[in-house]
This record gives sequence, C-alpha cells and structure tokens, in this order.
Amino acid sequence: MRHGERRPRVLLLTSSPLDGSEGCDVRLATDVLEGLPGVEFVWFTQWPKGRQASPQRGRPVRVLSRDGVPHIPERVQSALAGALFARRVDLVHAFLTIGRTFPAFSWLRPLLIGGRPVVHTVPGVMDNRYLRHTRPLGTTVALSESMARRLRAADFGDVRVVPPMIGLDEWPYLPRPEGVPTVLFAGHHDPHGGAETAIEAAAEAHREGARFRLVLAMRGRPGQDTVALDEALRERAGAAGLPDVEVRGYVDDMHALLASVQVLLFPPAVLGGKADIPLTVLQALASGRPSILSDLPQFADFGHAVLRAPAGDGRRTGQQLAWLLGQPRSWDMLAERGRALVEEHFGPEPFAARYGALYRELLS
Repeated sequence: MRHGERRPRVLLLTSSPLDGSEGCDVRLATDVLEGLPGVEFVWFTQWPKGRQASPQRGRPVRVLSRDGVPHIPERVQSALAGALFARRVDLVHAFLTIGRTFPAFSWLRPLLIGGRPVVHTVPGVMDNRYLRHTRPLGTTVALSESMARRLRAADFGDVRVVPPMIGLDEWPYLPRPEGVPTVLFAGHHDPHGGAETAIEAAAEAHREGARFRLVLAMRGRPGQDTVALDEALRERAGAAGLPDVEVRGYVDDMHALLASVQVLLFPPAVLGGKADIPLTVLQALASGRPSILSDLPQFADFGHAVLRAPAGDGRRTGQQLAWLLGQPRSWDMLAERGRALVEEHFGPEPFAARYGALYRELLS
C-alpha cells in the first residue's frame, strides 16, 4: 500500500471464533490474518473467553459461545454478524467446509453477503452429494489440485489452489527420539476416518515382529459420546492383541506429542469433514516424522515424501509400518524428504503471496 492509502477491510467469515476450538478453517483464517499485515481484518472472537490465544490485530466481533465449538447457535451468530459486517468491508473471505447446511447458505449468499466480492477457501467437502446443490460464493480456493478438479467438475467456475501453510520456525526439524518407538494416529471419531484401520495396521505390524507403542489422539465432534467411542477403540485394540495402546482426547501440546513419536499413521478411507490437506500431517512432516497415509487423491501432492497404502487396507498399511520401523536409513530419508517438501510447498511466504495477489486482483 502507498503512504496515505486506506488499507482494505476484509471480513474473515468463519463458523466459529478464531480464538475458540481450533479447526482447519480457523487455522487458515488466522494464518491469512497474520500473513497479510497491509489489510485491516474483521474477525469473530469468543465471548466471554476464548480457548486459544486471540489475534492481536484487526477488529474482533463478539460471538457468544460456551466452548468455541461451531454448534448451531455459533453458526447462526456468525451468519448474522457476517450479514451485518459484509456491508462495511471491501471484501469477504469465507473459510467454510461444504457440509450439510452449506447449500442453503450458498443460495442465500446475495441476501447475507450482498454485492461485495467474496473469496471462499474450502477446507474440505463432507460429501460429494452436497456439491450438486451448492452455488459458488465467489472466487473459490482449494487446498489441493485434487479438490480443485472436484470443484471445477461441480461447476464452481473460477477455482484457485493455495496450499495451507505451516510455520517453519514453530515446527522445527527434530531428531529421532530414543527408546521404544511410538506410532501416532491423530483424527476424529468419523466413520472410515482411519482409527480402526490404524489399529488393524498396528496389529499387523506387531504380528510381523515390530515393537512399538500406539497412541490414538482422538478429537470429538459436537454431539458425540467421546467417552464411549474412546472405550470402543481400547476394546478393539485389545481384541487385536496390541499390548501397548493409549487412547487420549484433544491434545493441548501437539509439539510435545510429535517430539515423542517416530511415525505418523493416517489411513482414512474418507476425509469427511477433515481438511483436504490435514494440518497434522504437515506438522509431522515439518518435524521430521515420516508418515504413512492412505492412497487418497488429495495425498498425491505429498509425492515420495510419504508412504501410501490402499485406503482401508490395514494389512498393507501394517506391512509398511513394520518395514519403516525396521529401516533406520529409510526413516532418515523420509524424514528429510518430508521437511524439504514442507519448506518448498507449504511455507508462509508463498501462502501470503498467493492470497495477497488474489486480494489485489479482486479489489482492483
């Protein structure tokens, strides 16, 4: 911006507060806010108290929320506040997963947002069926080339690709931990979300002679009985013959957890509401933690920096896990490849540059 020019005002439209329960949409919005200092942002804050640290710039708009999770009341408040402030900004940047309620929101877009230009970053798509009844909000941003092709095939028109970013200083490359290896699965209690396949894979690797500890870091969704779901996973692991398994809930310190593990296991058959490029995978790769993923199209962007197995194939995934734990040189090679991939394709500089160019294009 030239001296004396008014900074453009942008509304960050999210379904929950930026300082509430952390999710991919909130993380992406916060990264945009912190990466574009020449923009004046309007964003939603949890009231009376946020669970996460609040951004220190821009204009916060209060959203009444008990836990910062996007329940129906939070979504309604965000829609109403968005309708009000959309008239007071130059551009609206929405970070909304395409789920069950999104088609109705998309058809109400002229009423709710008005005539302001809109950027819609799509963290993920819950189900392809929702795309049939959805109208694009404006210029659409996908996190991967695979998702961009899906959206274009659904007549979304102008679809750009901006991969998510990860702070390279915040997630430094770590040496391999000593002692008995720990294998981590981090995900949600979703059907075919990968937790059951991770247990099957761990059991297969154990039968092949690998010795390790399995940690399942599970995050619940609104309305789920997480206590019962966690216990069901423990019973499943016991029935599979795994001797050392820990099932835990939300992880407050992912840095410490990743520092203690050797391998990330993430084998979902479907991503559901998870991000197209899961941030946990990027965090693991940046930290030098080799990852074994399912062979979903979205994960093709990781190339040879990860190992991949057919989605839902616990036996093949377990064979890869046993092989990796027994091959220190291959572990080192994948750890270095993962870090290099993140530095080249998922750093903060290209992320900010692409969104900055898109803002300038739409505001010109």
